[in-house]
Amino acid sequence: MIRKLFFNARIYTPTFQGNVTVYQKGYILVENGKIISVGEMDNRQRLLLDDLQEIDLGGATVIPGFVDPHTHSCFGATRENEFNMRLEGKEYLDILKAGGGILSSVRSVESLSEEDLFTISSIRINQMLINGTTTLEVKSGYGLDTELELKMLRAIERVGREMPIDIVPTFMGAHAVPVEYKNNPDEYVGVIINEMIKAVKSQKIAKFFDVFCEEGVFSVDQSRKMLNAAAAAGFKLKVHADEVHSLGGASLAAEVGAVSAEHLLAASDEGIAAMAKAGVIAVLLPATALSLRKPFARARKMIDSGVTVALATDCNPGSCFCQSMPFVFMLGILGMNMAPDETLKACTLNAARAIGREHDVGSIELGKKADFIVLDCDTPAGIAYRLSSNVVVSVYKKGEAVA
Repeated sequence: MIRKLFFNARIYTPTFQGNVTVYQKGYILVENGKIISVGEMDNRQRLLLDDLQEIDLGGATVIPGFVDPHTHSCFGATRENEFNMRLEGKEYLDILKAGGGILSSVRSVESLSEEDLFTISSIRINQMLINGTTTLEVKSGYGLDTELELKMLRAIERVGREMPIDIVPTFMGAHAVPVEYKNNPDEYVGVIINEMIKAVKSQKIAKFFDVFCEEGVFSVDQSRKMLNAAAAAGFKLKVHADEVHSLGGASLAAEVGAVSAEHLLAASDEGIAAMAKAGVIAVLLPATALSLRKPFARARKMIDSGVTVALATDCNPGSCFCQSMPFVFMLGILGMNMAPDETLKACTLNAARAIGREHDVGSIELGKKADFIVLDCDTPAGIAYRLSSNVVVSVYKKGEAVA
């Protein structure tokens, strides 16, 4: 049995106690891909182990692998033309109503084979891995049809099996109203409740159900019906909430016991208070706000109100084609007034909580997967200090170098 000793590292890691622990002369001992010891090199007992492979990290800064808890990174064609339309002043919901937006991506996914969808998604997700993401959530939602949604989820699951990255699939058939149901969205809600949820549950891939609760997409009442049906079927819940309008999605997430509410650019004080009381995690997407030229979500207000905040890329073909958690980290500090320790937790352990993986990943602690990244900066805050530079030197997944 080969054990690996990574040493000579400045280790910064959040812990379940809520603080960030720093080991100035840190080491990580790995066996079978998991951490069996971590701490200060000077304080450990001499490791008299057979087959011990020692890796000197040269005094570099080490943090947990990034956890990206909100992506739509399984898609076909990009929608760069819509970016130009937004630059000309068109609003996202207007583009959606005209048949663009999510509906454009639906047509693209429909035209691709499952093999092609897997290949394209793998290339995209590999870039995220290079940028330090070792665990990510990927939503379906560009099918809006039972068979297409199942195809997407199969492709997503396969990427996780064949690449050195953990993927948490989320079913999001409630991403938009298909063209054929434009005049009767309640009928499509019925299809999701009576057909899709059962089919996806039988597939045994997705563990989460998500809905886009937004003006012009699904109302609070429609969203509630779908979320309750999904919960009854055994799914954990997420809500795309209050992205464009303060519709009440944050409060709905609290009402139905969702694990997370996501976006929240327009979340009200009442919605934030409800999330804090119910323990709903806020998954914030600052790169999307930047791309849409909208004010950032009120991270400072949420944290000060007792809401657990996570950050994510929202990698998608339309509103935000972002594959870099370091960029999101930078926006958390420089754009959202978050402290470096808060931002580190938001991009790692809090993000892991948002996808139910906090006991496996998100921190460098005993018993967890040895997922960590080596940085070319003195502290994690250097990710923001370097601005456009990628400071990720190497990426380790279960103790193996993967990038």
